[in-house]
Amino acid sequence: MSDASRFNAAYYRRYYKDRRSRVATPAELRRRAELIGAFCRHHQLKVRSILDAGCGLGLLREPLHAQFPRARYTGLEYSQYLCERLGWEQGSIADWAGQGPRGEPFDLVVCYDVMQYLADRQARAAIANLARLCGTVLHFNVLTRLDWEQNCDRLNTDGAVHIRTGTWYRRELGRAFANAGSCLYLRHGTPVQLWELEGLDRPRRRVP
Repeated sequence: MSDASRFNAAYYRRYYKDRRSRVATPAELRRRAELIGAFCRHHQLKVRSILDAGCGLGLLREPLHAQFPRARYTGLEYSQYLCERLGWEQGSIADWAGQGPRGEPFDLVVCYDVMQYLADRQARAAIANLARLCGTVLHFNVLTRLDWEQNCDRLNTDGAVHIRTGTWYRRELGRAFANAGSCLYLRHGTPVQLWELEGLDRPRRRVP
């Protein structure tokens, strides 16, 4: 991750622009934003501010704007190449000291396919920072060891990353977030009651 030059024009052309090797299509990104929007509407959660951590080309900005037209979008990106061209906030989620509008946490934080570029210590710091930055909903996904071994297309997946288990991520995220499924998490303390089968990996409460 310290080599910022890695995230250059060739990287984004291969993984985001070239139709033969891109990791997501515009239709997939629209559906992802629709999923987030439906989740927030279902739980009657207001989204006035959005942080897209590792926003890349900003391909989720317009789909998210369609779901939350009044929300203020902030794109955070490590790549100096992109920040100079697209005007994103430059920094790493591991130590970015920013905050949401009015000095409050963001209502929605998106962190998708970012954490695998961080070593363990940085990744732990990044997850702790997500807990500080996220006031309500986190949309989070990352390449895990099982995904690398069984699920992904290795020809079109960046393998020069840190591969960790899903258990590692569930443990670290569980300190501050409740797993609501479909890569959606609720910050502990959010006034939303998840029923048992709505959430994942929820600890059982002992019956007296």
